[in-house]
Amino acid sequence: MSDALNYLIAVRGDALGHYFKFLKDTGKHLDPKTRDLISVITKVHSQTEAGFKQYLMRALRDGCTPMEIVDALLMAFPALGLAKIVWATDILLEMGIPEFSPELIAAAPQWRDVMAVADLADGEVQRVECSTRTVFVYRAGEAYQVYDSHCPHQVTNIPHLALEGLTLTCPKHHWKFDIRTGACIEKGEHPMKTFENRVEDGRLLALW
Repeated sequence: MSDALNYLIAVRGDALGHYFKFLKDTGKHLDPKTRDLISVITKVHSQTEAGFKQYLMRALRDGCTPMEIVDALLMAFPALGLAKIVWATDILLEMGIPEFSPELIAAAPQWRDVMAVADLADGEVQRVECSTRTVFVYRAGEAYQVYDSHCPHQVTNIPHLALEGLTLTCPKHHWKFDIRTGACIEKGEHPMKTFENRVEDGRLLALW
């Protein structure tokens, strides 16, 4: 929330509490994905960029697919109009979320080549450019972790220089992650996106 809302809650929480309870109760019979999609549409309608990004990320975390989000916007065309849908799409493109790329948005998950396992030493981390996304890869013995390089907060594409030892820090809002597990260990609460992986013929493959 904004500093202004935090202030009003602090000084008049008795009044604003009823409003937030109303908002919570209005969606209690909806599943999280439906609530999220409605919230995304309302933020596009009001053209609130920060709110749109916030609820867009929440929708993705709650299991909405990129195509469901696009369809929700198009279904709301009578209320939104083309100009607001284009406004939202421009923000989506600027955010650079790999899942919204034409190559991935309608593609079924598939095993993709990441790197040769011989190029990654035990305990080492590398940032690898693949054909459709960038990932961080961590090796612990014969086990591997493959993470999306985008921060789960506002999808900042985290550079390799943000890695210090086994801690990865997003340069935008300073969320810190343990590269061994992907867990957020400071500032935020959402872990890095992890991809299933396997080794075949000396190559590390990941599923996305």
